[in-house]
Parts: sequence; C-alpha cells; structure tokens
Amino acid sequence: MRGFQEKKRWRNILESKPVLTLLAVLFLLLAWSVYGLFGKMEGTRKNRGISENKVKELELKKENLSADIGNLNTEEGVERNIREKYGLAKPGEGVIIIVDDQKPESDGKNRGGFWNWLKNLFK
Repeated sequence: MRGFQEKKRWRNILESKPVLTLLAVLFLLLAWSVYGLFGKMEGTRKNRGISENKVKELELKKENLSADIGNLNTEEGVERNIREKYGLAKPGEGVIIIVDDQKPESDGKNRGGFWNWLKNLFK
C-alpha cells in the first residue's frame, strides 16, 4: 500500500499546474530553438550552393591556366603569346594595322543658333 501511495504522490506532483507550466515553457523554448535551427540550416544550404559554384568556377579557371601554362612550355605557344601581346612579326613578314575611320570633328560654326553661339563663346 505504501508503494501505491508513493506513486500517487509523485503522480500528483508531476501533474500539478506549476510543473506542467514549467514543462510547457521548456517545450516552447525547445520548439523555438528547433525553429531557429531550420532557418540557419536554410542559410547554410544557400551558402553551400554558392561555395560549390565558386569551386566549379575555380576548377575551370585552373584548367584554363594549366592549358595556358602547357602552351607556354612549347616554343610555338611562346611565339603565339608574344605575337598577340606585342604585335611582333618574324623577319620578312609584314604587320598590318587596321585603323578605324574617324570622322573629322566639325568646328561648330556651321551649326548656327543662339545656344551654340553662346556655348562656343564660353569655351
């Protein structure tokens, strides 16, 4: 009988309003923390995607640079690079330089009008 009364006393304590209120507050705090973790997890997922894209870009850049280094290790690659950067030619070759057509600037006198005359006055 004593065991039954002890169990009943613990049951009464655990089912009391202050203990249930305390348990409800603890449950709400834990639920709020879990909700905050979901937000952080979403941010982490976005950052991971950004980082993975950067890694892919850097790997592609590394491959391109490795190919450029491979080209510069050959004599033809060095020659091509020098020709592109400095516009040099081998002996006996000619270099053609293409110049864009430039329109001659008008002197502004042909564009009459008071405002143009006033603007040209202060130049």
